[in-house]
Amino acid sequence: MSFSSFAVYSSSNAHPTSASLKPSSAQTQLSSPTEPSSLTKTHLSKKANQLTKMKVKVVVVSMFEIGDDTEDTPGEFQLWRERQSLDTRYPLPHGHHDIFANEEKGIIGIVTGMGIAKASAAIMALGLDNRFDLSQAYWIVAGIAGIDPYDSTIGSAVWTDYVVDGDLAHQIDAREIPEDWDTGYFPLFTHSPYANADKVNTQKSPNGEVFVLNQQLAKWAYDLTKDTQLPNTPAMDTLRSKYQGYEHALKKPSVSYGSHLSASTFWHGEKLNEWANNWVSYWTGSKGNFMTSGMEDSATLQSMSYLHNAGLVDKNRMVILRTASNFTMQPPGLCAAQNLENESSGEGYAAMRSAIESAYLVGVQFTNYIIEHWDTVKDTTPSLE
Repeated sequence: MSFSSFAVYSSSNAHPTSASLKPSSAQTQLSSPTEPSSLTKTHLSKKANQLTKMKVKVVVVSMFEIGDDTEDTPGEFQLWRERQSLDTRYPLPHGHHDIFANEEKGIIGIVTGMGIAKASAAIMALGLDNRFDLSQAYWIVAGIAGIDPYDSTIGSAVWTDYVVDGDLAHQIDAREIPEDWDTGYFPLFTHSPYANADKVNTQKSPNGEVFVLNQQLAKWAYDLTKDTQLPNTPAMDTLRSKYQGYEHALKKPSVSYGSHLSASTFWHGEKLNEWANNWVSYWTGSKGNFMTSGMEDSATLQSMSYLHNAGLVDKNRMVILRTASNFTMQPPGLCAAQNLENESSGEGYAAMRSAIESAYLVGVQFTNYIIEHWDTVKDTTPSLE
């Protein structure tokens, strides 16, 4: 999921149980709570004895769904499930949500669940699942996010170069910080905000403070999709018009490229937006520009790193696409608390539906290319060079 930023997801709309998900073929009956038919029993028996793993070409990673997986209000997974015909169900009792596949195309989709803990567990569970050969698979995280109004606008899509963790830190309450500090939140193993910046090494982050994605692949994905026309609505125009003085916030949605801050805390406001920019700059050696805010991606990348070390996946074949459901800070004339309340009630999150659509419209171009050019990309990762 995303955020400084996200909301409309409530406990009443939590992920359905395995029994409530709708199967669409004999294969999808694998986790039916009822007594299976003789056909299904036979299928289960054959499946259980198969030695051949499904060769996966693309893994689509979503973070949340709303209600059912099909035919209702969509979360991040539903459009992929329906439009890519992910109709074969692989039960995942040791994860948040069952895995669905289009075995003919070689695509699988997973819903990790919201937050760091669930994302880490879900990706590790998939990576260790002996039903799938993930050794050459490409991975695309496609989910919503908050967006920095200094850089872009709601409805936009951002391909990611760096993911910075926003949770690993020291913190002193704002009422107790020294007078010459601008924040009480500072990096682990330092004694003041942004100390030891010259010692930060983006390629060696033992605690997972920063992850560098395969930027050649990410830039290639951006180039492939940069001219995509993204959905916009009058409600989005009304919201962005409040951000007078923020040149990029006033523009129509577009595809761009930047850095992502991953943190479990749902933060919001001008001061924390300033912190996010400084935090990302610190951990990337000023090479990254904070653009999107979400929750799960540092956890996903940590699991991918471990799985890569075990030879089960290729972490260099992962891209992250985040689409903007809301701004990470308030417009002029409102305080952070007022704006957060507005977003979390009534007509709030005007861009959420468009952001979900944008994640699919942009992301599917990546998945389609991989599938259509599999004979080439299975051995050689795409790049602009």
